[in-house]
Amino acid sequence: MSAALPTLLLILAGVLVGGAWSLYRQGASKGAVGVTALLAVLATVGGVLWLLPGQDA
Repeated sequence: MSAALPTLLLILAGVLVGGAWSLYRQGASKGAVGVTALLAVLATVGGVLWLLPGQDA
């Protein structure tokens, strides 16, 4: 499961980026686009950081 979770986070980040872009193109409020984009960034950072070697590696 250790390799599956960062992969799922990065997939989620891709879906959220697509959602943010779609919201932007449809003229949604800046708040909705911003929250979706922020969640995409957090998922990306979480997925990448999870893949980095840690202290116990």
